[in-house]
Amino acid sequence: MAAEAIEKAGITYPVAWGMNARETSRITGAYYDENRNYIHATSFLVRPDNTVEVACYSTGTIGRFVAKDMLGLVKFYKSKMKK
Repeated sequence: MAAEAIEKAGITYPVAWGMNARETSRITGAYYDENRNYIHATSFLVRPDNTVEVACYSTGTIGRFVAKDMLGLVKFYKSKMKK
């Protein structure tokens, strides 16, 4: 299922999927939800120089980046760079 979604979206960068959530949490420190057996989302906006511009970590369904907001943020940063 993940491989199909990656192919359909045309993603060319590495994507992690199918990992053991508990073990990944132990190694990385990511928040692991014992009741649901998964790691909550963490999102990053990465600059062209591969540094992190903005990061968002959430322990629930609220407070996560959505594509529309990220695109708006990218446009905002690009407009600031032109000046």
